[in-house]
Amino acid sequence: MKSFLSSALTERRQNDLLRVRRIIDSPTGVKVRLGARELVNFSSNDYLGHSNHPAVVAATRAALDKYGLGSGASHLITGHSREHEALEEELAAFTGREAALCFSTGFMANLGIITALVGDGDAVFEDKLNHASLLDGGLASGAHFVRYRHKNCDALNDKLSGSLAAHKLVVTDAVFSMDGDLAPLPELVRISAEQNAWLMVDDAHGFGVLGERGAGALEHFGLPAEQVPIYMATLGKALGTFGAFVAGSRDLIEYLIQFSRPYIYTTAMPAAVAAATRASLTLLQSESWRRERLRQHIALFKACARAHELNLMPSDTAIQPLLVGDAGQALALSRALEARGFLVSAIRPPTVPPNTARLRITLSAAHDERDIRELVDVLAELLTKQDM
Repeated sequence: MKSFLSSALTERRQNDLLRVRRIIDSPTGVKVRLGARELVNFSSNDYLGHSNHPAVVAATRAALDKYGLGSGASHLITGHSREHEALEEELAAFTGREAALCFSTGFMANLGIITALVGDGDAVFEDKLNHASLLDGGLASGAHFVRYRHKNCDALNDKLSGSLAAHKLVVTDAVFSMDGDLAPLPELVRISAEQNAWLMVDDAHGFGVLGERGAGALEHFGLPAEQVPIYMATLGKALGTFGAFVAGSRDLIEYLIQFSRPYIYTTAMPAAVAAATRASLTLLQSESWRRERLRQHIALFKACARAHELNLMPSDTAIQPLLVGDAGQALALSRALEARGFLVSAIRPPTVPPNTARLRITLSAAHDERDIRELVDVLAELLTKQDM
């Protein structure tokens, strides 16, 4: 065993693919402290700056005083508090659904939804660039697992047409987490309806930031709720808290309560987290200026990057990847940026395909324009030196 582990780790290290955890000594935000150094953070998913908002922190403290920290059990034993129930009702109302169900993490939600809905004799169809949790859910379900080329609706349609499965489930990210591009949801809705397939959308990176109200990718595309029967999103990104939810019909939610093993057999998230999320959801609806400021920051970053001819991948979301290609080069750039005061993660295989290593730059409403301009200037300088 020791030899096997050592060999695998050595190979990762030699190929510049070894993952390393960063120890943060401050609250997460656009400024973070690593040891004695403060860095401008362009690696967080806290898109609206909610994670340290006074209202969210106050709601957490009040709920801690009332409920304590741990929930003490799974939802189906004694872990389901009034805060959990209220949060699910409010999420359902905000997304225009009959009901919602909270999970402790997004990975658990996707695993729990897919494995409960399909199995032997069924088929699940997934975009090749879907998040690992969606792919793992499809593989673990026991259903026939089919992947289609990224955003290629013709390929999906052909695969659906050739399937004789009892139930067909189409699964996609709404915003692809490493590329920042949007799934062609209107086309996926049309194809799923024509092929009598169920459609599941993971809106982890769209919920809270896309759409006029921040209701996510469906609102962005003007799609009614009934056209996407299974809607999942996370709470730890734009809402700045923790966990995930699925929203849909009452029958869907009741079915998942009965048959989703990751939901049934996991301790419920703390009631204080549910209370914090309720406060954040209220902010989402009352402080629309945060979404507008984020949109302005995205436009500014892209304009500055174009002026310096940076090799950005096509994205109009808060995820702005700079394609580098070589993993070692991407890692070197990330380290050079850190030395200049910026925290930007290098994303390398196997998270992304071979030869597509990148810097994944994520923007927040809490950034200053100066932060963005300085980041692009430093990036352009470093890339020029690297070319030489």
